[in-house]
Amino acid sequence: MAEKVLIAGCGDLGAELAHQLQSQGLIPIGLRRSLAVDSKFECVQADVTQPSSLSNISKLNPDFVVYCVAATAQTDENYRQHYVEGLRNVLSALEGAGNLKHVFFVSSTRMYGQVTDDLLDENTVPQEMDFGGQRLLKAENLLKRAGKSWTHTALRLTGIYGPGRNRMLTLAANPANWPSQNIWTNRIHRDDAAGFIVYLMQLLLAKHPVQDCYIVTDSCPVSQHEVLHWIANEMGLATGNELPPVVGGKRMSNQRMLATGFRLKYADYKLGYSAMLNNKA
Repeated sequence: MAEKVLIAGCGDLGAELAHQLQSQGLIPIGLRRSLAVDSKFECVQADVTQPSSLSNISKLNPDFVVYCVAATAQTDENYRQHYVEGLRNVLSALEGAGNLKHVFFVSSTRMYGQVTDDLLDENTVPQEMDFGGQRLLKAENLLKRAGKSWTHTALRLTGIYGPGRNRMLTLAANPANWPSQNIWTNRIHRDDAAGFIVYLMQLLLAKHPVQDCYIVTDSCPVSQHEVLHWIANEMGLATGNELPPVVGGKRMSNQRMLATGFRLKYADYKLGYSAMLNNKA
């Protein structure tokens, strides 16, 4: 019988994950605040911040859980409710789910608040965190303590881009609005983020070891202005070749992710944004 995957917080990333799971013969079940009328997979309506709405999810008895809820406001309280308490509520509601093997928590490299030119990885101690990074780290620690019969993995994603996420394309088309400060940036295409989660599930099903934390990013940390210049040139806009010096930001390493054998479809920003410009991603 095919394994079931409960996707808590089934928005854009979750929907792509569901599509890729189906292509691999797994059964996705989305958990959403509101049901999508055109969903091509089973969905249940619930709110992770409201424990009473989760009372029946243990009956779904999933084999895997992917918690990829997104905060709805940039406030400390909203982050606490959606990442810490929401995760706690879902895990509590699943205590009777006997088939549960592994929980994935979609986290963020936002917890690395330090500004440095060094390449940061999973062994780097997060520092200088804002409220968002603090709440995400607290949720990861909650996940570590909660596991009893199941294992867990925190996935620290960098900036997600892809279909419908056109902020950089819009900004590149308007050089007058480019930020004056040129910082290091990191990104992961939505399809690769979903693909890596599916890949880890396949490893687990094949009884291969999986780490409890991965940084999920492409292979090209790059300055923001370099990306903007490249996109603008692809659009046929003349922007000159001068790049301001890089002052700020951070560079993230994906070596632990690649060591699993996973191969990125969009290994750098040029591949990803080229596909978007050509309406192929």
